[in-house]
This record gives sequence, C-alpha cells and structure tokens, in this order.
Amino acid sequence: MTDTLTIIGNVATDPVLGRTPSGIPVTNFRVASSQRRFDNSTQQWIETSTNWYSIAAFRQLAEHAKASLRSGDSVIVTGRLKIRNWEANGKHGTSVDIDADTIGHDLRWGTAAYARAARSASTENRAQVAAEANAGQEEEEENAVDPDEAMALNSAVWTTPEAAPDLADAETTPY
Repeated sequence: MTDTLTIIGNVATDPVLGRTPSGIPVTNFRVASSQRRFDNSTQQWIETSTNWYSIAAFRQLAEHAKASLRSGDSVIVTGRLKIRNWEANGKHGTSVDIDADTIGHDLRWGTAAYARAARSASTENRAQVAAEANAGQEEEEENAVDPDEAMALNSAVWTTPEAAPDLADAETTPY
C-alpha cells in the first residue's frame, strides 16, 4: 500500500536538480508547512508549529520543478509518503519524505503563467492517434486559442504580478 497525501507550504530550499545512478533526473527541495490557529484573546493568528518535508520529483516533473520553483514560493504538493529514521554524527531523527506526483504554485498568494512543455515523439504519436479517433466529433470553435499563441502569451514559467504579461487584450476561450 502507498500513502498519498497533499501538503500546502512554502519552498524552504532552492530546488537542486541531479540524476539518479541510472541517469533519471531528480529534483530535491524542502517544504515548510506552518500550522496556525486563531487566538481569540489577541484577535490574531498564531503559528503553533512547522512541519518539514523533503520533496523528491523525478523525470519531467523534476525538470519542470527546477525551472519553476524558488525558495519562498507557496506550493501544493501531492505524492507518496515515506517516513524514514536517520542517524548521522551521533544524532538521530525521523525524516518525512514525499515522492511528488504533482507540484503546483498555490495561487492564493500569487500568480503563475503556465507554459506547456514541448511534446516528445511518443506523445506526438499518442496525440495523433487520439485526434484520428476523434475525427468524427464536432470541430472546435473558430475563436479557440491557438496553442502557439498561448505559448507566446505564457512564455514565463512563474512570474510576479508586476512582471506578468498583459493578457487583457488576448482573445481566449475557456477550456
């Protein structure tokens, strides 16, 4: 059995991209998730504790995480939980690790501009087969966004609101 969980927190360390011995890309970083409660006597939020998680992302997710995340970013991570005991230099403890399945910015605290990654040849083939299978369905609306135009509008992977492209004049169709 696998324990899957979702955490919300802040990237605590800049992501580091490496490779496994077999050459698979892996990005590692830490996430801090602070627990808060409202204190009625002071009418303020109080941080009670912080949970720390070691995150590992593999393959394409690893490359996207390295390109997109910075220390301090608010994120949502879903993945498989791994709890392990460690000992080093006479100290010992427990580490809570997550092998990430999905990572995204928490849009409550900022904005993001999404840029779809280029497709690999095998993905292109699957897309072509799917398109042929759906050939009998209705054609898309004429005002649908061209993927190349969407990529140009969303060229930044992650940006602050001040640096975000002005999309007010862009013609878009919701998905």
